[in-house]
Amino acid sequence: MTKELRKNMSDADRNWRRFVLFRVLFNSRFYYPVLAVLFLDLGLSATEYTLLNFAWALAIVFTDLPAGVLADRIGRKPLVVAAAFFMVLEMVLLSVAPSHGGIVLLLCCLANRILSGMAEGMASGADEALVFDSLAERGRSKEWPKVLDQVMRWQGVGMVIAMLVGGAVYDPKFMGRVFSFFGANFHVTQDLTLRFPVYLNLITAFFTLWIALGLREPVERATKVAPKNKNSGGFEITAWHLVVNAGTWIMKTPIALFVITAGVLIDSVVRLFLTFSSSYFRVIELPEATFGLIGAVMGGLGMVISPVARRMVAVNSVARNYGLIGLTVLAGLTGVACQWTYWGVVFILPLGAAMMALGYIVSYYLNALVDSSHRATVLSFKGLAFNLGYGFISLVFALVLRAVRDGGSTQDAVARGFVFLPVWILFACLLCAFCFRRHYRLLSTSI
Repeated sequence: MTKELRKNMSDADRNWRRFVLFRVLFNSRFYYPVLAVLFLDLGLSATEYTLLNFAWALAIVFTDLPAGVLADRIGRKPLVVAAAFFMVLEMVLLSVAPSHGGIVLLLCCLANRILSGMAEGMASGADEALVFDSLAERGRSKEWPKVLDQVMRWQGVGMVIAMLVGGAVYDPKFMGRVFSFFGANFHVTQDLTLRFPVYLNLITAFFTLWIALGLREPVERATKVAPKNKNSGGFEITAWHLVVNAGTWIMKTPIALFVITAGVLIDSVVRLFLTFSSSYFRVIELPEATFGLIGAVMGGLGMVISPVARRMVAVNSVARNYGLIGLTVLAGLTGVACQWTYWGVVFILPLGAAMMALGYIVSYYLNALVDSSHRATVLSFKGLAFNLGYGFISLVFALVLRAVRDGGSTQDAVARGFVFLPVWILFACLLCAFCFRRHYRLLSTSI
């Protein structure tokens, strides 16, 4: 084995390991178990919080596709590093945003959401494409499902830790006992613990940046990143051709179009609910000390769902996998709409499991279908579609909250709004099935 060959193989394994770490640290946020209540306790209204999520989705939409084109032209690593850097900036902003600061608070949170969305858009597709190409140039592309399996498992571990710790440090009673144990006997308030999860996430953001800087561009991508085009010498024309080629390929490939479309319809509704999950816990009267524990259980689902999702893509057809996930989400959201005190918490588990399985199968199918020349651009189209869907449903939900508030509290409006979700997912699934009915035979095969 030559020295160059050993280096290329070690680079593939190095990128594999760092990709797993990057995904774990980038996605395991300590403020996730208290996401909604954190922004509400800072002084925002439920409508403002929902509109901020809409702005977050728009930021991803306007970043995702250009980032994918850049990744296919100049390489994947610069986009991943930029995503990690923006993660640091977004956490700095949330750390200094003034509580109940009126327009200043709103602007800080808006900037935080925009930077967060841009970070998501820059990483979307580029990190996957970098690792997949690293393996493919060594003839190891069949190991990609193992990479996804490891990502899901370790993200599960990371989410368990982040949820347990984030929920605990947000709880003033728990932190009061911790300080007392170490001899610091003073009154701990919610104002003091409000940003503890944010500070912890700022630390992990710096680690994420360090990991991204250690990634190595695949040799093939580093030496010839963009395809030659005799009819266009300029960057803008070539980039436009990349976008058009990727978009045309998706529209002419029914399986890819279905994978993205059905994924958007399911993902957007589940993601909307999960951003309000801490408000839902208050609706069903769960104590705040349990938020982190529930989040940890949700995160731990990744270790269970990973082998299940891997088997799903191995033995089931595309249509069957999406049908199973759609039914699971419908059942979970119907249970959520009932809002049973305490026991309503069990319905969040199928939603979390469906979300993880969906992420796995979408990534598996698209990477299996698309070629390297426009892989990052196609994955960015996927990210663009997913976040357009999330932005649209967030805007609709904001209008629903405004319509059902009827002079009541923010919490009451959120509780009424949850009834809208199962109706929407049922309508969306039926519409998708009707639109793709002509391709049912093709979708009834496995990839």
